[in-house]
Amino acid sequence: MTKKDWFGIGYVSVWIVIWGTIGSLVDLPFLKSGTYSEGSLGQVTTFTVCGVLSIIIGVWLFPIISKSKLLVAALGLDIEDKN
Repeated sequence: MTKKDWFGIGYVSVWIVIWGTIGSLVDLPFLKSGTYSEGSLGQVTTFTVCGVLSIIIGVWLFPIISKSKLLVAALGLDIEDKN
């Protein structure tokens, strides 16, 4: 695998963690207030909406982040490198 592949895998992994964290933070008040219960359609909808928004933002940010020379250099990844 190339460094570019590892960068992509890392990027997606970070977005999965972000999606889960934001989804949980949005979900908690609904659970605490009794708006819906665990495993209900409301909870599925909350995580689905957060997931879709996360995908949209992640796809929009990827070109910006992958072109950021400062970030790529800080991580020691030259995504243009073939090795």
